[in-house]
Amino acid sequence: MTVGPSDGSRSAASPLPPVPRQSPAGEAGPTALPSTPGHTHRTTAPPTDTSPTPSPTHGNSLLLSPAWLPPGPVSPDADSAPDPSGVYDELRDPEQCRAALDVVPAASADPQWRVVRALATACLAVQGRGGSWDGAAEEYTGLAGKTDTCKGRAAYAVLGGLLDFHRRHPGATVRLHASGGTPACAYRVAGVDTGGDGEAQPGDPVAIELRDICFDPSELPRFGNVFIGGQQLAGPPVQRARAGDRLVLSAVVPSLGGYPRSVDVVVRYGTTEARLKDAFTVVAPAALPSPGVPSGSPQGVLPLGPLPAHLPGP
Repeated sequence: MTVGPSDGSRSAASPLPPVPRQSPAGEAGPTALPSTPGHTHRTTAPPTDTSPTPSPTHGNSLLLSPAWLPPGPVSPDADSAPDPSGVYDELRDPEQCRAALDVVPAASADPQWRVVRALATACLAVQGRGGSWDGAAEEYTGLAGKTDTCKGRAAYAVLGGLLDFHRRHPGATVRLHASGGTPACAYRVAGVDTGGDGEAQPGDPVAIELRDICFDPSELPRFGNVFIGGQQLAGPPVQRARAGDRLVLSAVVPSLGGYPRSVDVVVRYGTTEARLKDAFTVVAPAALPSPGVPSGSPQGVLPLGPLPAHLPGP
């Protein structure tokens, strides 16, 4: 059965994307209607007040599979160490739920690990391959409001949809299918802080804010690159602050020439790139006074001359 993505709408006024819309029962948006008869999965679910009318011939009901994970997009993984963002990508194929569960740290209290662990468990349960509905439901309750990344929020919403399906059709099993649609993360350069006037000189520090990080943020300072005005900055990105899927990098404006000039800022990691066009304006560096020329010094301040190696004796 073909399944649409969960609802990924966001408020532009919110600094962080809100938790995806859920019904009071925890359902992660509507499931998609099958496009062809071959996409409908028959299952012998016991009839309930909310289930479709059983077929008078076979006693079976036609159930729509719950919505599954939207695209990430796919996270680069330069260090090859498992992380919640990468496990999310693996869970996009519901046939890999067992393999994904095997790499999740069983005792981790990190909400990002907990939500993918609970989702993998529910994925197995809804497909009749093991898992634990009780464990998934307990984690869903305990994680309310704690998943602060875009992939974590998407995983939490889909987990709610699976639990809602199970409440409506206890004992029923269905096959899950990978879905397309709007990605869970809108990774981007949200802004560049130059100090308030939108201008900076070569050598000035600036702060680059990234939002909706769709990969392990700890990898970016080690494996990413920053470009200002098309020029790659020397050394790896320097991380200034981090909160959930927001990351602030420190950078120094390079010498570019042709001042003043509007510059793009690009942050690149693997095949993932975030770009902000015309992020700020680089202006010519301030002219420095010639050494030893008093006229270039502020009134009452003498130019600094060479200091003696040591003070003379009395």
